[in-house]
Amino acid sequence: MSELNEIRYHLDELRKRVLRIVIVIGIITVFLLTFHLEPFELAGITLYYPTPEPLDNIAAQITNHMRDNLVPEDVQLIQTAPGQAFFAQVYIAALVGIVAGMPIVIKELVGFIKPALKENEINVSRSISIPALGLFAAGCIFSYNFVIPYILEFLYRYGESAGLVTFLNVIDFVSFVLQFLLAFGISFQLPLIMYAATGSGIVDSEFWRKNIRYAIVIIVIFGAVITPDGSGVTMWFIAGPMIALYFAGMGIIERKERKKLNT
Repeated sequence: MSELNEIRYHLDELRKRVLRIVIVIGIITVFLLTFHLEPFELAGITLYYPTPEPLDNIAAQITNHMRDNLVPEDVQLIQTAPGQAFFAQVYIAALVGIVAGMPIVIKELVGFIKPALKENEINVSRSISIPALGLFAAGCIFSYNFVIPYILEFLYRYGESAGLVTFLNVIDFVSFVLQFLLAFGISFQLPLIMYAATGSGIVDSEFWRKNIRYAIVIIVIFGAVITPDGSGVTMWFIAGPMIALYFAGMGIIERKERKKLNT
């Protein structure tokens, strides 16, 4: 009977923490779908303040920014059914809500698993919370500025060479962009995953160097799965940075291990 009560307690605890996460992300999402950012100048610096505007909302502003910066020239962004533009904005608002609410997500998840962690594992989980958010944002920024524009240009250049007029559905466009943002945000966590696994004692520092070949194969497969075409070229936009991150994480772990041995 005590085991059953314990299970119920953990399930209730999980439900409460998940509910808090959903509420935070939901509030941010609704805010982005309800308000518009209005610019103003202060001491020569452009700042923004929110004003209620459900139609021209922040999510719509983000969509317009993505269209202006990511869609290749001569490609028209369209909607082919009622509501597609709205749902595209919902997707964008939800992603921004997840990213902005990441500190709460990490706090609640760490709080839930904390009773099952050892002291060194708790210290590791605390130390990586802020870097995890920073690396996720860095992955999204890297993807947005250096990967997505070139992939879209590469894929739609074929239509241009065939003399075709290309139209891009807004839902397909937003789904494509969000797919890459999430993929890079998650893939940029690789050094932290390696650091956490080593710091928690799951593997030793030599594990990563011994398994370089297997890691590269897994990363390439991941890049092939996550990319939308079968050209074998675009997958390297993900696999290449991930391989570099793997070596960076391995170097950081080995450097820390050497410092530990020398002290």
